[in-house]
Amino acid sequence: MRIVRAAVAAWREPYLSRDRVKADPFRTLVACVLSLRTKDEVTSAAAERLFAVADTPAQLRALGPARIAKLIYPVGFYNQKARQLIRLCTQLRDQFDDRVPASLNALLTLEGVGRKTANLVITEAFGLPGICVDTHVHRITNRWGYVSTRTPEETEHALRAKLPRRYWREINRLLVTYGQRRCTPLSPRCSECALAAMCARRGVTHAR
Repeated sequence: MRIVRAAVAAWREPYLSRDRVKADPFRTLVACVLSLRTKDEVTSAAAERLFAVADTPAQLRALGPARIAKLIYPVGFYNQKARQLIRLCTQLRDQFDDRVPASLNALLTLEGVGRKTANLVITEAFGLPGICVDTHVHRITNRWGYVSTRTPEETEHALRAKLPRRYWREINRLLVTYGQRRCTPLSPRCSECALAAMCARRGVTHAR
């Protein structure tokens, strides 16, 4: 727990200092679908093109998969994702009155929605407690020795059991940017890290 408190103190600027504005649940959900195996800048541009034309489940269904695929190209697996979005929007109509549910378990019933996406929608769009674990959160918390897990899903469950609830929503935003800039998968910049003295550095094989 000491290292988590230290991380919040060391990295509050700029990662946690900004006011948190709730995102639109449907836009958040669709953007997460688009982001799989796609660079952030490509996802952002594709989502902007798509939402300029359609930003509700009904509007997206009306476009059809071919038009959606054209709008979201070149995200990874754009044809597959276009069909997935149609199925997802159909589920929202048939099961949730065209509204994105504010329940983790309900979100997990949607087409192609995994725990990372469901938790991101819960925390960013609804402001509810959740732990969004991506590769950065998984890698860094294991490097710290705070958890000892093999997969992001195992990490989520371990953090739910161990991490104080007040940090749940923040852990992803705190660690993703730091994982991109400092605690990278290969050759992490440990010499520049304020937590180096208390970090177990498990799995680190470069730049000790």
